[in-house]
Amino acid sequence: MRIRATVAAVTGALALSVLAVPAAQADSSVGDTTITKVVVDGDNMASVGTSVAKTIKVSVTARDDSGISGAEEFSLSGPDYGYFSTGKPTCTASGATTSTCTASFLVDPKVDYLTNASAGTWYVDALVDARDGDFVWETKAGSFKFQRASKLTVNASPEPVKKGKTITVTGKLSRANWEDLLYHGYTNQSVKLQFRKKNSTTYSTVKTIKTNSVGDLKTTVTASTDGYYRYSFAGTTTTPAVNATGDFVDVR
Repeated sequence: MRIRATVAAVTGALALSVLAVPAAQADSSVGDTTITKVVVDGDNMASVGTSVAKTIKVSVTARDDSGISGAEEFSLSGPDYGYFSTGKPTCTASGATTSTCTASFLVDPKVDYLTNASAGTWYVDALVDARDGDFVWETKAGSFKFQRASKLTVNASPEPVKKGKTITVTGKLSRANWEDLLYHGYTNQSVKLQFRKKNSTTYSTVKTIKTNSVGDLKTTVTASTDGYYRYSFAGTTTTPAVNATGDFVDVR
């Protein structure tokens, strides 16, 4: 197992955070300052692949009767000693009492040496200051899914095909392996085979099958009308949902 390079890199940031927040990292506040909302990457789901660095945005909304003056860096922690910290947040007021403070952090799978065990539910710790000297420090102020990016393919054949004949639909579900920076098959996962008629915009589920020991998919259907076949994966805690691009079959 590779040692996370970020452990050494964040030591200084972590030390600064310890100095910036109340002792023992316990939740605490002075006055009426509260955190009301935390959003990570728009939908509280962030996936990272094997080669491209990704910037992930963190937004923390807070309220105080006197207004919000600013926020310290946000820290993010997850399974297998996962840790990141953001840059200095920028706060924008939405009224006299409420502001949303945003910051970002960069995840580079080639540099950060993520472990696969780090995928899952992560938490955001935040320190926000009010204009009157009040503040709130909250651990686990919000949560998000930090996931291994997924890929899904499909191929329906033969093309064209006679009506009533058998169509074989194959594909593969794979996900990022952060430890060797390759994609590997995601095994024993339920995946839906879906069909969309040629002039329709809506897919309907035909059947549900499971990936095999290497992530491959294979099933058969009877040809009835022109349209597109795709596989659809609903996702898991560690792996995001993904749809294959539909493969058109001409039925004659």
